[in-house]
Amino acid sequence: MGAQEPLPGQGRDHRAGTSPPGGLLDLLRVAAVVLDTRGRIVFWSPQADEVFGYTAEEALGQYAAHLLVHEEHQDLVVKLFAEVMSTGASWAGAFPIRYKDGSTRLVEFRNMRLLDDLGDVYALGIAADQKTLARVETDLALSERLVSQAPIGIALLDTDLRYLLVNPALERINGIPAADHIGKHPGDILPFLDVDTIESALRQVLLTGTPLIDQYTVGRTLADPDRDHAWSVSYYRIETRSGRVIGVANSVVDVSERHRAASEADRARRRLAVIADASARVGTTLEVERTAQELVDVAVPDLADISAVDVLDSVLAFRRTTLSHEPGPEVFRALAVASAYPTRATTAIKAGDLAAYSADRLITRCVHTGQPIVVAHAGNKDLQHIARDADGAAAFAEAGVHSYLAVPLIARNEVLGAFEPLRARNSLPFDEDDLLLAVELAARAAVAIDNARWHQSVRNTAETLQRSLLPGHPPPLKGLEIASLYQPAQATSEVGGDWYDVIPLTGDKTALVVGDVMGNGIDAAATMGRLRTATCAFADLNLEPDQVLQHLDKITCGLEHYIATCMYAVYDPADHRCRIANAGHLPPVLAAAGRHPQLLDLPTGAPLGVGGVPFHTTAFDLNPGDRLVLYTDGLVETRHHPIDERLNALLHTLDGPRRPLDDTCQWLLHSLRHPDDHDDVAILIAQATLAPPEPHDT
Repeated sequence: MGAQEPLPGQGRDHRAGTSPPGGLLDLLRVAAVVLDTRGRIVFWSPQADEVFGYTAEEALGQYAAHLLVHEEHQDLVVKLFAEVMSTGASWAGAFPIRYKDGSTRLVEFRNMRLLDDLGDVYALGIAADQKTLARVETDLALSERLVSQAPIGIALLDTDLRYLLVNPALERINGIPAADHIGKHPGDILPFLDVDTIESALRQVLLTGTPLIDQYTVGRTLADPDRDHAWSVSYYRIETRSGRVIGVANSVVDVSERHRAASEADRARRRLAVIADASARVGTTLEVERTAQELVDVAVPDLADISAVDVLDSVLAFRRTTLSHEPGPEVFRALAVASAYPTRATTAIKAGDLAAYSADRLITRCVHTGQPIVVAHAGNKDLQHIARDADGAAAFAEAGVHSYLAVPLIARNEVLGAFEPLRARNSLPFDEDDLLLAVELAARAAVAIDNARWHQSVRNTAETLQRSLLPGHPPPLKGLEIASLYQPAQATSEVGGDWYDVIPLTGDKTALVVGDVMGNGIDAAATMGRLRTATCAFADLNLEPDQVLQHLDKITCGLEHYIATCMYAVYDPADHRCRIANAGHLPPVLAAAGRHPQLLDLPTGAPLGVGGVPFHTTAFDLNPGDRLVLYTDGLVETRHHPIDERLNALLHTLDGPRRPLDDTCQWLLHSLRHPDDHDDVAILIAQATLAPPEPHDT
């Protein structure tokens, strides 16, 4: 065999079905030398040039013992050669050889006998420089130590994503012996992690060769199945020098402490964000139910999956309570409920319901002691003490409720009720940080709820007074049909200034009055009552409308800080004439039968209480079928539209198919007034009818 002849298998195209050559022999610089039976060199590999210093041209045909061995070692070499050739036994060991420059080098040999297809015998010597072997041995040992002693987890997987190697650090992380990894896929080893994502990343790296560095993974392994850990994982492809892909390696660094610190910082930011949100959203109105709803809406979903506010019924009824350790049942009203997603659990705490909670219920204990209650892990037995009844407990269990807080709502040393966050889908139990956040939210909301209930009480009182001072249904009137409506303001403190009146007069006449005291609350309602009483008294004197307003103006001037607008009209069915005077009020609408509605052009006049300004009476026809619409400014005035635009809207609303009088009042209110408008509304509609004939004596 010549120097250029390939050894068996050498030079094959690996694309024909064999594996591509590896780079290990090149790395080790292994030399191959073949001798014939006489000891002459008949094959000399290119690597032998480096190991022995001779080229193939210089070595081929030479006796190996003479060329490569010093004289003192030649007898031993001949003896070993004869033994290999005669017995076929292999020989291995280190032997000093003579390099081309005459120096001596220690070379590692592996010798064996070869037999070709013609029966000829040869000796094959595989040799490598010991310095090279020592370096490679050191590199291999170092690599092995780096992997085995590394504090980070390291694994090598083949191209089918089966484990080939796992170091001790990864063995400890996964909680499974290294030997049990070999040949298995990640899904077999890591059942608690998102294996689909992990394997997808491994395949991507195998396909592209682009490493994925510092991928964040959170979950649990068998090493610590009860607690989450976080790892920074990197994936990179492993190739030989020739480019053959061996597999993919991954390194795993436990960053749980960093993850927990980051999570705590993130939770702290979220808590501050929730508190800031609560400051902006809770207590925007002086309505108890709205304030409670704002609280539960803020808590969901950042703090809880479900949250509720239950207030003691005695608090809403203003029967004062004090902190007490005495056990006993309590009646609660569920003011608000919020859920992050649809769930049957909300049926157990339906907003608006009254429920009696026995002394063994946790919410009862919470309001009795004034102390929060934490149930981090709520089992079925705990749910029996959380829900109001067995059905509620079953609904909580079905929804997966597993953690519960009851935080007292305390304002001015009075326990109002409790704020109750619950968790179901959120797998984390409530902890001390969650409790601190809930206590902060409850403290802020309790003050707003308490303010709202007091203001709501004032509102109820003012509205009750207002309605009590307004007239009831008028007696049958000759020649008139009447419809009226009063709508209090939505804001608690803005009830109380508007009124209307229908006053039967002598001679079958009727006085129609609409007024508005400037101001609000109980004082405005009381002032309205005084003006209405005075109006009734002056109406009985059969005075002209301007004269009635003149007397009312004098009375109002005597009421400190108050002025009022008023429209006073007197209708006479005998001649279908209406006489009217205005004290600073918005013009009435005349909706004559068969014609478009129009605003009456009246002298405006000054409001009552200004003093010294004369009033004027204007007369107009109000024929059968005609309607006179009197109203207060709350029906048409807004903060965002000019008054002329709103008066045109009033005319347009009335310029349609006629409705019954009562329906017309409701239609005007529905069409022109926004539910959140901050003013009272009074509407009075009078429609002229044919007066029945007078009876005659026979």
